[in-house]
Amino acid sequence: QELLLRGRLVAGGRLVDDGLVVTRGDRVAFAGPAAGWDGVLPPVAPDRLLLPGLVDVHCHGGGGASFPDDDLAGVATAIAAHRRQGTTTLVASLVSAPVEVLRTRLELLAPLVAAGELAGVHLEGPFLSPAQRGAHDPGALLPPDPDVLRELLAGAPGTVVSMTLAPELPRAGELVKVLRAHGVLPSFGHTDADAMTVTTAIRSAAGTGRLSATHLFNAMAPFASRAPGPVAACLAAAARGELVVELIADGVHLDPQTVATVFDLAGPDHIALVTDAMAAAGMADGDYQLGALPVRVAGGTARLAGPDGGTGAIAGGTARLVDVLRCTVRDAGVPLLPAVLAATRTPAMLLGRFPQVGELIPGARADVLVTDPDLVPVAVLRGGAWVDREES
Repeated sequence: QELLLRGRLVAGGRLVDDGLVVTRGDRVAFAGPAAGWDGVLPPVAPDRLLLPGLVDVHCHGGGGASFPDDDLAGVATAIAAHRRQGTTTLVASLVSAPVEVLRTRLELLAPLVAAGELAGVHLEGPFLSPAQRGAHDPGALLPPDPDVLRELLAGAPGTVVSMTLAPELPRAGELVKVLRAHGVLPSFGHTDADAMTVTTAIRSAAGTGRLSATHLFNAMAPFASRAPGPVAACLAAAARGELVVELIADGVHLDPQTVATVFDLAGPDHIALVTDAMAAAGMADGDYQLGALPVRVAGGTARLAGPDGGTGAIAGGTARLVDVLRCTVRDAGVPLLPAVLAATRTPAMLLGRFPQVGELIPGARADVLVTDPDLVPVAVLRGGAWVDREES
């Protein structure tokens, strides 16, 4: 089956005002200027944007369902909620939990990874700094234990694709070596370390492969003039090309000017826009769950819910990646092309999945997000098949 889509096209690192995407089966056959196609053309569509399918490497759930908590039906609901909004490559993130719980969750998610429904699983913890645990259960945090990590990875081979850890914890370097041995991306985050500790850890880990920083600025000591902390270390490393920084550019986790500044300093090749979405993504305000902890969403912001009715730390996001992309362009003023690259090509490269996903080039999987000029999804193509556009 051959499909032809015409509109303003982001492909191959450039913006084509009158572009065309041609798909055959589940692959891209052509992506470029419409004038370069020698067949019959569909009508000009200047009010349509054609983007590569979005790639979210940090997502805990959506559509009312949670990857750390729900059964297979719930997991499928969460995947569909994001896919309908243009996220065609999705990593399911787990939160810190007892080892037996993590093992069980990996066993449940492994078949979905094998089937290509998920791009893998991200372990956010349990080897995190208690001082910067954010919305993680303090009782589930553990000191680094390479044997525990080996057991988790071996129990579901090829399922885990990334793991967040605090680089200042004892034996963190050993964890990185275990991750490398299993082809898993290390991501430094939920850290209270000083800048030199983080810089040393980055320089050691970056020499052995791809590396990222989990949601820069969030769940780490703040950037101060006499205590630059992880933020300065990660920004400098991104500018040197040593790691990719995740940004939750949803207007809640970061000020838009912070987002704009990071794009200026690090560039889109070293930024992965992420959602850190939890079950409430795309849903109404109310009470939800994230792992073992209750969450209350009010005004679109998710926070831990206290027993006294109060709220605590931000507990994940409620945006989909297209919402994050829209905020990046509209509110932070980042031009369309670099913003799209940070939501497609860069995270795909971080996962080692480029150019199969994250780009519209011949031979890539036929994942296309069609939006209106305001980056509101109109239609989604994944693997050459239209995704149900029912509201999520």
